[in-house]
Amino acid sequence: MYEYEMQQMRTADLIRRADRERRVREAARVRRAAEGSAEHESHSRRFRRHLFARAA
Repeated sequence: MYEYEMQQMRTADLIRRADRERRVREAARVRRAAEGSAEHESHSRRFRRHLFARAA
């Protein structure tokens, strides 16, 4: 019975670790996507600003 309980604890621990790692990867992916879109917007606005010559 003791070995069964130890195996159950190890299995539960592995599931918790995998879930934690999955959430960390997802958060990093969301953070990169947010930084990329913010960076893209700033570049596109800057580009549009210099697209036409200034009026005198």
